[in-house]
Amino acid sequence: MSTGIKNLVQTLDSVDFLKMDRRTFMKAVGFLGASTFLSSFQTEIVNALEFAETKIVWLHGSESTGCSESLLNAGNPDIIQALTKLNVNLAYHETLLAQQGIFVDGKLANTSELNSEILLEDLIKEGKYILVVEGSIPNGPKGSGRYLVLGNKTFKDIIGEAAKNATAIVAVGACACWGGITSANSAIVHDTDYRGMGFLKTDASKGILSELNIDKPVINIPGCPPHPDWMLLTIGAIILGKIRVPDDLPVILDQYNRPKVFFPPDHVVHTNCPRRGYYDQGLFEDQAGGLTCLWKMGCKAPYAHGDCAIRKWNGSVSVCTQAGPCIACVEPGFPDSSRPLYVEAEGKGVLLGQNVGTVAKVAVGAAAVAAGVHAVRRMKGE
Repeated sequence: MSTGIKNLVQTLDSVDFLKMDRRTFMKAVGFLGASTFLSSFQTEIVNALEFAETKIVWLHGSESTGCSESLLNAGNPDIIQALTKLNVNLAYHETLLAQQGIFVDGKLANTSELNSEILLEDLIKEGKYILVVEGSIPNGPKGSGRYLVLGNKTFKDIIGEAAKNATAIVAVGACACWGGITSANSAIVHDTDYRGMGFLKTDASKGILSELNIDKPVINIPGCPPHPDWMLLTIGAIILGKIRVPDDLPVILDQYNRPKVFFPPDHVVHTNCPRRGYYDQGLFEDQAGGLTCLWKMGCKAPYAHGDCAIRKWNGSVSVCTQAGPCIACVEPGFPDSSRPLYVEAEGKGVLLGQNVGTVAKVAVGAAAVAAGVHAVRRMKGE
C-alpha cells in the first residue's frame, strides 16, 4: 500500500464514513477503491459482525437482471470478496440459486434445499434479513398483480410477505425504485400498472408498499443499472451499523430516498464530466463520434444527480459520457423525463440561464464566459 493511501487510511480510521462530507467520502472510496476500503477497516468489520452473519433475500420482479449483472461484474471488490468480508449469506437470489424443483431424478424431493419456493417461505418466516428488490412490481390488471406470477403466487403478494419481516429494504435499479422503463408511458401502462417499491416515478404515495398498506422505508439505489459500489457500500453500511434503519434515513437520504453520498443534491454528472472543458468553451457535437460536449445530442448530465463522473465504471476507468450522452437514468422520472434521449432539451437554460446556442456564440468571442461558467445553474430533475 502506498504512503499516500496509508496516510489517508490513518486519517479516516476514526471517522464514520457516512458522516464524512461528500468530497471527503468520494475521495476516500474513489481513491482507495471498495476493496482496499473494506480491507483497511477489517477490524471494525470483524467487531461489528462477530456474533452472526447477515442474511440477504434478493427478489427479482419485472426487469432485465442488469442490476445483478452489474454487481457480478464488480471487480474491486468482486462479489465473492465482498460477501466474504461482510460475512453475508446471500440466502436467496433467483439468478444464482442451485435449486432444481420438486422432482429430482424422477423422485419427489420437496425440501428447501431443492425447492426455491419452500426456501423463500422458510426465510420469510425466520425473518431478520435485508430485503433487496430488483425490478418493478406489476399492480395490474386492476390491482390483482397477476401480470407477474411465481409458483401461482403474485409477485406483489410475495413482496408484501417479504417486506413485513425484513429488517431493511433496499431497491436496486430504476425499475425497483420507481418503475423505470416498465412504467414508461405507453398504450398499456395503466393496465400493467408497474410500480417501484416506494415510488411510482416521483409519486411517493403510489409505491407498491403504499398499495399494500406497509409502512416501511425503502433505500433507493437507482440507475440502469446502478454502479456496483452504490449497491455494495450501501448494503455494507447497513450490515456494519453505519446506516441505522430507520433512524438515520431522514438524514442520509434525499427526497427520493437515495443516499446523498452517491446521489448528492448539490452535484450533477455534468460537473465532473470529461467533456466539461468543451462545454466551458461553447463547443458542442451535433453527431456521434466527436470529442466535444454532447448537450446538443441530448445529454442530460446537467440534471443527473450522481457521482458517476467521479467514481467512474469498469474499474474506475470510464464513464457513460465518454461513449455517448448521459440519459439521467438515476432520476425518478426516467425514462420519460429524459425523452427524447438523443435530442437537445429545448428551452432549458444550462449556463447562466441561456441556451447552449447562445453560450456557444458568446464563448467564441468572450473569454470572460469561461471564468463565469462555474456559476452554472443546476437544472432540476423532472
